[in-house]
Order: sequence, then C-alpha cells, then structure tokens
Amino acid sequence: MSMDHSLSLVDLRKRYLDGSLTPRAVFETIAERIAEYADHNIWIHTLSQAELEPYFMRLAQVDIAALPLYGIPFAIKDNIDLAGVPTTAACAEFSYTPERSAFVVQRLIDAGAIPVGKSNLDQFATGLVGTRSPWGACKNSFDPAMVSGGSSAGSAVSVALGMASFSLGTDTAGSGRVPACFNNLVGVKPSIGLLSASGMLPACRSLDCITIFALHCDDANALLAVAEGEDDSDAYSRVNPFANQSRHYGAWQGPLKIGVLAAEQLRFYDHDAYGDAYQLTIARLAATGVEFVELDFSPFIEAARLLYEGPWVAERYIATSPLIQENPEAMLAVTRKIISQGETATAVQGFLAQYRLKELRKAAESVMAGVDCLLTPTAGRPYSIEAVNADPITLNSNLGFYTNYMNLFDMAGVAVPTGFTDSGFPFGVTLIGKAFTDRRLLSIANRMQQCFQLPLGKGQGCFQQTGAAAVGDQQRISVAVCGAHLEGQPLNWQLSERGGYLLQKTQSAANYKLYALAGGPPLRPGMVVAPTGEGRAIEVEVWSLPTSEFGSFVAGIPAPLGIGKVSLQDGSQVSGFICEASGLAGAEDITDLGSWRSYLARK
Repeated sequence: MSMDHSLSLVDLRKRYLDGSLTPRAVFETIAERIAEYADHNIWIHTLSQAELEPYFMRLAQVDIAALPLYGIPFAIKDNIDLAGVPTTAACAEFSYTPERSAFVVQRLIDAGAIPVGKSNLDQFATGLVGTRSPWGACKNSFDPAMVSGGSSAGSAVSVALGMASFSLGTDTAGSGRVPACFNNLVGVKPSIGLLSASGMLPACRSLDCITIFALHCDDANALLAVAEGEDDSDAYSRVNPFANQSRHYGAWQGPLKIGVLAAEQLRFYDHDAYGDAYQLTIARLAATGVEFVELDFSPFIEAARLLYEGPWVAERYIATSPLIQENPEAMLAVTRKIISQGETATAVQGFLAQYRLKELRKAAESVMAGVDCLLTPTAGRPYSIEAVNADPITLNSNLGFYTNYMNLFDMAGVAVPTGFTDSGFPFGVTLIGKAFTDRRLLSIANRMQQCFQLPLGKGQGCFQQTGAAAVGDQQRISVAVCGAHLEGQPLNWQLSERGGYLLQKTQSAANYKLYALAGGPPLRPGMVVAPTGEGRAIEVEVWSLPTSEFGSFVAGIPAPLGIGKVSLQDGSQVSGFICEASGLAGAEDITDLGSWRSYLARK
C-alpha cells in the first residue's frame, strides 16, 4: 500500500470502492509495520493469517458500499473480549478465552471492520503510563524513550504508527485521553453507558467505559455511530438522547465561550515545553474568536483525588478477584500495591465519599454554567520510561491531574491534538462537557483540528478539511417575543421558569404589522408579516430557552398565536411568535406605536 495514503476511514473506503486496494493488501502492509516496530511492545496478540481468513472471506462476498467499515483494521485493548482470542488484561495467569466478542467489538465487526489484534496495556488497566505490563513497556510513537501513556498504551500507538485505522481503549481515570495526547490522536472518552461495557473487564465497573482512538474527528464520529447503542445485558448502558446522535456532529460554527483554569491552578510539573504549548494553543484559538473564561478548578481537583485515595479502589479489587486473593504474586508489584488498597475499604468510607462527591459535582456544575465546555491540558507533561520506572506512583498520579475526576462527575471528554513542543513531542487539550454532549464536544474539536491542521498520528498523512456539515449550539433555542412574554410582563414566567434568559433587546425586520388582539386577560399582541411597503420594525426581545423545554412551551401557546420564524433587523431569523390571520378579527392595528410597551403605556 502506498505510504502517501493514511489508514483513515475516508482514504481506505475511497480506495476500496475504486478497486485500487483490498483488505488483504492493507493487512500485508500492517504486518510489515508490526514487524518493524516489534520493539515498541504494542501487541499482546496479533491475529494470524488463519485467524484473519474468515474476515477476508466474508468481505469478499458482500457489497463494499453496504458496510460502513468495510475492511477497516482496528486494535482492541486486551481487557476487551474478541471471540476465540485470549483476554489477558496484561496478566497471563488471569487469561481466559471468550466465546463471544464484546458488544461494541461485534457491532464494529458486523459493520465490516477487521481486528488486527489485542493491544498491550497497563496491567488490569491500572495506570496512565503504559509501562506496567509483563509484555514490556509500550514505547511512545514519537520518541521510544518516552511513555506512550496508559493504560490504553498499545491501542493508541498502533493507530499513530499506522497499524490500525482506529482502536478501542478503556477509560476510568484518563486512559482514553492521555495516550491520545502523547501520540497525536483524537481520543473520545464517551459518556458512561453510551458504549456498552459488555465484554469489557472494567477497572471500576461503575465508572469505566470503552473509548475510541482515531486520526481525526470525522473518523471518531463515524465509529461512535456504529459502536453506540443500548445494550440490555449491560446494567450501565443508557439510551443516547436525540440531541447527541450522529446527525448532530459537524464543524462547529458561531461563538464559543470556553472555560479554562486560572493560571495558579495549572500544573506542568516543571515542564516548560508543555506550558508553552498550552499558551500557544489558547492564543491561537483566541485569535479565531473563541472567548475564554477562567473557572475555579478546585472541585475537579478534589474529586480527582477521591478516585485513588477514596473507596473506589475497592472496585479494582473486585474486578481482579479471585486472582488477587488466591495468587497475588501473579500481578506486577506496582499493580498489586495499588489494587490491594481496595481490600480494606469500608461501607462507611464509601458513603462518606459519595456524600462529598455529590457536593463536588454540584460545585462543578455551577462552575461550568454559562460556558460551552471546559478546556484543560490533557496531561501536565510527558515522562521518560526511565523516570516512571524510578518513581511509578507519583509520576503516574501527576498524569491524572487533569483527567481523574471526569467519570466521577459523569462527564464526557474529547482529547484533541493542538501542537508539538520544540523537540517535536505531541501536545493536546481535552474538551469536557456534561453527559451526552459527546457530539457537541466532537464538533468543537473538529473546529479546532481545522484551525491547527496538524499531521495525522506519526507520519499518517496530512490533515484534510472536513466534509462535515456546519453545526452550532443545539442545547438552547432563541425565541423572539413581542408582548405578554416580554421581561416584566405577565407571561414572562413561562420563559424564566423554564431556564430561559434574555439574550438581547432588538427590533424585527421592517416588514411587520402589530395588532392588539381582542380578548384577555392577559392582553396579547399579534405580529404578522405586512404587505409590501406597509410594515415597520417592531421592538422584540430574544430569549434563550433550553431545547428540552421548548416543546412544552410551544404546546401551551393558545390560538391564534403560534411559533414560526421571525426576521430580525440584522437579517437573521429566529423562532418567534406569529399570528393566524383569523385572529385579527376585532384586533386594533398598533403598528405605528412600534412596540407593545408603547401600547400599554398609552392605555
């Protein structure tokens, strides 16, 4: 396969459809790359030719256009099941061979994707470094002396080095984000339950989720669309709401207000290169019109400490039982030390931690009110493998400073590359939002990728402009009002009590007539489009209403009024009150007054 093409979904699909490439040829090249980078310790098991043959034979008998992931190679973190292939969680003594693939893996295979193999990880998904494995430390794709990030180490490096188009990782504390940062990838840490966890060995069952590593946001969205889906066999699976479905992904347009940390709360651990890369990222985005607001990160910091210092370590103990009880020496010493702490956790500690977490979540929600998302560095700094081996606990903890709180707060995150240090090492940031804002975050990340236009992975091609449609804020709807819903008027509560707030006081386009309708109370106006030359601009207020409340608001509007599109003086259109012609019987024409308030003052 020519090296001038990446393994991105768009590139592969184009070449499959025009007949210039076949899945077999792709896997021949992948096998060469696996051999070339054998010393990077990326894989625990790669599929043999005999294991791959059924996948090739199946695809040879189907229409390429019928399968969205036809022939797309992917890696699977080795704590996620692939039928007939051992799952080790990087511990040979724990190994078992599942009869069924994980729910997400099967959905991807059904769509035409082909597994390359099972990738290396920090043992039992306990770590953010990628060094805690009997299969060897997984080396970074850009600098083999540096950590790859973990625990989804091999999953990230396999994509960065062109051995897979995408990969599956898992994330309790940052494992789907830190490796993305260190290997110049997009890392999607979805809302808990968006991707089924059936067939995944969790680090913490109540928090863990399967993640996706991809070369760019378009691929990530396409993969999420295939992988997501409610699963009755997973108690933590949740229905994806309409506003978070694939059709709402695109290239984000319009204003952006993003929360960032105050300077004194940032941590780069004496690594000036990452501090500089972060400042350059913020400056570049600000130059494109992004508004940044400093937020208090302290609730997030305290929650992050709860993950390892609190009783949630007991979930790691549960996940590794009975091995840790019957054969603890089978584990690496550092893994055993961390997980063993969970044995003594008490119910009292658990409830006390839950109480405090609830308080912190409330504080975090208040902090993030009014911004489109939060932005942080994905990691404070990279470390060498040698440094991590010398101090595995402290340095690993440092890598979780910006990530550990996210699942405790039931938030979604997207890690996106934004630059390189002067030495050529990747840097990136993470966008954070509440649960089920995954497409919103991906769309903002898409806009950022188009801004920075970095090369893909490690030598996996140049960035190409997205073909995604333009999207904007879909969590709130702007509504123009001209009468009883104005601020201070008797029906304004119908907006304010639904979480609405005033955006602006302005005027309509100069082609409307205003009438005082018969009946009441309350007194109400009707605004209608005027015959050519007979209208004027009418004073209106534009209110922002949560999308979730818009339907009940519209349902309560009595005839002859309704909601349609109202043109404003700046040429834009928003939802707003319109009036049926039949409602004008007995109405008084008050167009000359130009506003409902002027009419009320005259009365």
